[in-house]
Amino acid sequence: MSTIFSKIVAGEIPAYKVAEDDNYLAFFDISPLKKGHTLVIPKKEVDYIFDLDDKTYNGLMAFAKRVASAIEENVKCKRIGVVVLGLEVPHAHVHLIPMDKESDIRFSNPRVEMSKDEFAELADAVRKSFR
Repeated sequence: MSTIFSKIVAGEIPAYKVAEDDNYLAFFDISPLKKGHTLVIPKKEVDYIFDLDDKTYNGLMAFAKRVASAIEENVKCKRIGVVVLGLEVPHAHVHLIPMDKESDIRFSNPRVEMSKDEFAELADAVRKSFR
């Protein structure tokens, strides 16, 4: 069964993409905890992150590290928090969340509202910073 993330990879559902290569994709969470909240996924659909083969898992984390650096260049924060939950969408993914305090990454927090223009502008900036 195709997940919403696989549909984003296939271009069937739009997303604010911030980084992509042949194996991985990073895009903004449409309901972010903080401005710049990004999801990083392997393009290959695997439900559970620890079911990824070592090469894909290590590649995902290295890709996420590069994305985090690009986010930090464009969003004022102390750190980028890394969260793996894996229950809401059955496709392995990592949340990268700009944070100034630990409570910033509580998923029970109210979500940040951003306009389409704000999402698009920030996505463009992060894309330009991605190396």
